[in-house]
Amino acid sequence: MLWPVWSPDGSKLAFSIMGEKAWQLGLVNADGSGFRFVKNAELKSEAFGEPTWARDGKSIFYHDLDNIYQIDLDGKVLKKWELSKILTDASMNGGDRLSVSPDGTALLMDVDCGAEHERKNWDGPQPAIEKFNLASEKAVRVTGKNDFVWDPFWLTGNEFLCILQRENENDPSIYRMSLDGKNAKLLVKHARTPSVSGP
Repeated sequence: MLWPVWSPDGSKLAFSIMGEKAWQLGLVNADGSGFRFVKNAELKSEAFGEPTWARDGKSIFYHDLDNIYQIDLDGKVLKKWELSKILTDASMNGGDRLSVSPDGTALLMDVDCGAEHERKNWDGPQPAIEKFNLASEKAVRVTGKNDFVWDPFWLTGNEFLCILQRENENDPSIYRMSLDGKNAKLLVKHARTPSVSGP
């Protein structure tokens, strides 16, 4: 089991689980009863990303490297967005995260930038955060060109928690940042894997 996430009301847990020789979305009630797979043939199991609950608890967002999906709790695809149409010079990997805004109208997306970077102490693509507006279906980068930022969690309508590693640092730290990508405030030095109990 990977990436367990509580529903907004705390009644269910969604997670990725290896079952029937493929990654699948699993659901279980808070008391451990009612375990089931959420299945749909359109959902690609070989690249199943971390599930993220919609604010109303009636659907789940996740990505499969090619698309972002919003699915109901029975597996019906409510909405599908092609990443190649959303992201102009970036992509997503299996560990990249989605975070739903407090008002449910946008997602923060962990992305891997396509442009080459000059950072000597970094192996791999530059991580960045983009904000995806669900209504307009447009994504905008919110972190700076030279920032290496990942693992976003919404805190308020204007701020998020993230991991940032500065160019002269060998270890990342947890920061609080505004949606304009400015005013990064160090919260915990040399730390990673933040989480938020809900905005």
